[in-house]
Amino acid sequence: MASSGAEFVVIANRLPVDRDVLADGTVAWRKSPGGLVTALEPVMKSQGGAWIGWHGAPDETLEPFDDDGLHLVPVPLSSQEVEEYYEGFSNATLWPLYHDVVAPPAFRREWWDSYVAVNRRFAERAAEEAAQGAVVWVQDYQLQLVPTMLRELRPDLRIGFFLHIPFPPTELFQQLPWRRQILEGLLGADLVGFQLPGAAQNFVRLVRQRVGHKTHRDMVYLPDGRGVLAKAYPISIDAQGFEDLARSERVTRRAAEIRASLGNPRKVLLGIDRLDYTKGLRQRIRAFGELVRDGSVDLDDAVFVQVATPSRERVDQYRILRDDIDRLVGRINGDVGKIGQQPVQYLHASYPREEMAALYRAADVMVVTPLRDGMNLVAKEYVACRYDDQGALVLSEFAGAAAELKQAYLVNPYDINGTKAALLQAMEAGERENGKRMKAMRKHVMEHDIERWARTFLQELSEVGSHDKNPRPASVS
Repeated sequence: MASSGAEFVVIANRLPVDRDVLADGTVAWRKSPGGLVTALEPVMKSQGGAWIGWHGAPDETLEPFDDDGLHLVPVPLSSQEVEEYYEGFSNATLWPLYHDVVAPPAFRREWWDSYVAVNRRFAERAAEEAAQGAVVWVQDYQLQLVPTMLRELRPDLRIGFFLHIPFPPTELFQQLPWRRQILEGLLGADLVGFQLPGAAQNFVRLVRQRVGHKTHRDMVYLPDGRGVLAKAYPISIDAQGFEDLARSERVTRRAAEIRASLGNPRKVLLGIDRLDYTKGLRQRIRAFGELVRDGSVDLDDAVFVQVATPSRERVDQYRILRDDIDRLVGRINGDVGKIGQQPVQYLHASYPREEMAALYRAADVMVVTPLRDGMNLVAKEYVACRYDDQGALVLSEFAGAAAELKQAYLVNPYDINGTKAALLQAMEAGERENGKRMKAMRKHVMEHDIERWARTFLQELSEVGSHDKNPRPASVS
């Protein structure tokens, strides 16, 4: 199939669609929510090609199909593989380890075995689907072994890998029993992309220390003469698409309805996150609750709306987190709320993009305070929607976006008093101050959009790996 396959292949854990069974029994597919889909859909449509991923239902095999201009190639997973490869190794081992061990990672050998088997299945499917000399772009932490597995099957391919989450410092990564296998898996790519320069430096340092390859700055030199470039490519959003949506009459009308339903307070604060222990939900809700309790914020004056999108509900830590947040919100609203007035409006639900844009337009202060985050596209979506150059962004120093959105009110989310001070500062700043900050952030987000991210990555992927373009320097460490 290689000779007549796709010239451009994306490999991700999930296909960019969810299945709906309609009332008449027919099947329809709708675009999935989530940063990865948001990021890559415009790229796929402009480049053409195939997207390889799991379709979301275990113990089922589907044939490739086309939907809304995308060629989709499903990879089957068994119920046991969902439990061990996805919920286990990907989200109970790698996810907490890569997010600064915010929660303790679990290291189970049977999970690792499943991770290896599933990664091999993805690599084999891609080897069948890709045309001779095709460009293949592997996405994220669930598939870190795919680059080397695929290169062994198809050495003719140009392979890129992008990690959407943080890459941990050496001291944390070394806890992983399979640290060398992960590093060697990633080295099958010609280009390994990260959100931040520090992550790329961590990777190069680990390869030098743990695998023993020669390195020079952002290049790794393999014994076979091939060079691997490790570099930062901060991901972004379809900024113009969000601005256009925010300007639409329906979103403008809906934003006014949201404010009215909240009682038209002077200030609306907003958080939108997946329900995840890395997002800092407890800390920010507690900070706002204390502001109301100690009288710094009047209940008649402000309301905090927290949208928590359901996530990984079969994983124990996520069920515990949901119960914790439910209790915290209930306690705050019970302690300082009044009849018809709750300081925290908590919504455990998923909303379409149009409703998100309306919430962004309704919010005076956007609160994005993860304990650790690779990038955080919500922060950029909020900025893109504020075409009026108003609104304030309170942003964690530990989100990748903080490196770009320097005009936000930056906070250490572990510092509750510091977070309270930043929330007050953002609420009390005048239009001129917030306008100056927002204008600078909007300029960056509109210029550095998803198209530029993908174009830059793919351009550098097309150039790296050629021996004459990356000659080995005279001195490497």
